Amino acid sequence: MTRNLLPEWAGRLSAHEARMLQSFGLWITRKRHQVQPGDRAFGYAGPQAAMVYGLTFVCVVETIGVSFMVRDWPAVHAVLLLLDVYTVVQVLGIQATAVTRPHVLTPDTLRLRAGARVDLAVPLAHIAAIRRELKFQGAGATVPDDVLELSVGSQTSLTVELTEPITHVQLLGKRREVTVVRFHTDESGELATALRAVVA
Repeated sequence: MTRNLLPEWAGRLSAHEARMLQSFGLWITRKRHQVQPGDRAFGYAGPQAAMVYGLTFVCVVETIGVSFMVRDWPAVHAVLLLLDVYTVVQVLGIQATAVTRPHVLTPDTLRLRAGARVDLAVPLAHIAAIRRELKFQGAGATVPDDVLELSVGSQTSLTVELTEPITHVQLLGKRREVTVVRFHTDESGELATALRAVVA
């Protein structure tokens, strides 16, 4: 059974890498992924920006330091340089995907995203309630199976309750039904107001 799953895992991870690389192009050109005219985009990258850029700086300094340490071993130097560059790309990719793949409110759907990992379409007709509440993860609290948390910087700022379950597909293909979604947006007040108008 594991052998049958490996190709699917590999394909999903490859698709994730491709989405991340695509996000760099969008980031450079200041474009956003699949935000159509008339849609409203809500960013969520703010709380993690300082951490990502700080970690990128540390990785770059580490890359330079290691390059000097192994400069007398060309083969080792090449391998470590490749790994270090890949690490920097991965770290910056966290911010690139977050900036270019915002939450999107369309006339009939709330599209919730978490970088290139999560892209969940919530029909507006299925929203029962919307609450602004700041929650912090990592405090040891147990999250129910039907609750999906899309935290940024270990925090969420909005909670959406649904009238019926929707299916969330995780990065490696595992599926689960969720009836509550907690997520963060930098414009939580604006999005909450828009959603409440729809629910009303």
